[in-house]
Amino acid sequence: MKFSEELRSKADHLFEEIFAHPFVRGIADGSLESEQLAHYVRQDFQYLTTFCQIYGLAIAKCDRRDDIAFFNEQIGFVLASETHPHHNFAEVSGYSMEELERTQFLAPTARNYTRHMLHAANSGTLGELMCALYPCPLTYWEIGLKLKNEVKPDDSHPFKQWIEFYADPEVAGINRKFAEIIDRLAERAGKDELLRMEDHFMTSCRMEYMFWGMAYSLEDWPI
Repeated sequence: MKFSEELRSKADHLFEEIFAHPFVRGIADGSLESEQLAHYVRQDFQYLTTFCQIYGLAIAKCDRRDDIAFFNEQIGFVLASETHPHHNFAEVSGYSMEELERTQFLAPTARNYTRHMLHAANSGTLGELMCALYPCPLTYWEIGLKLKNEVKPDDSHPFKQWIEFYADPEVAGINRKFAEIIDRLAERAGKDELLRMEDHFMTSCRMEYMFWGMAYSLEDWPI
């Protein structure tokens, strides 16, 4: 079994919890409230800004031009393509993207998640960085596929665009490339680095679950 497959297998119980999360189920049945959608977009917009910054740090750690090209493409994907599901949520919420993008603060969970990834990126190897990032595209792709097959959304479904975006073959290709790079880096990693790679991956899986909870509960700082 490849290292990326081992990671996914060890995190299976976490993925099942994510699939069953009330926010994800709210995407499935279209029952999410306006403020929940708006809070998600406000936080995810800033989260993805950090994601782009970490791709830049990944480029600095690369010794292969094809890896540099992949990370450069992913920055463009986030900045151009991954705005579409945000617009879907914003439209249903009744807020404009301009309003939602103006938010300056990160809620506690979003701050913790982004700082976890930045720590892995700044202090670790390229393999560690990749494993901290991987749960984001992987969980969204699997959620998209699961909901597309389960719901079979038609034009009347409020989140048809969101579901179909993440179930798209392009997102599948991104995940295949992530797995390919992680597996290659794992082959030359020592035991301690492999343990750190696994820890970063599992932590990010847990943070993905908590990110959905942050949006669902409208999490804010208590003081």
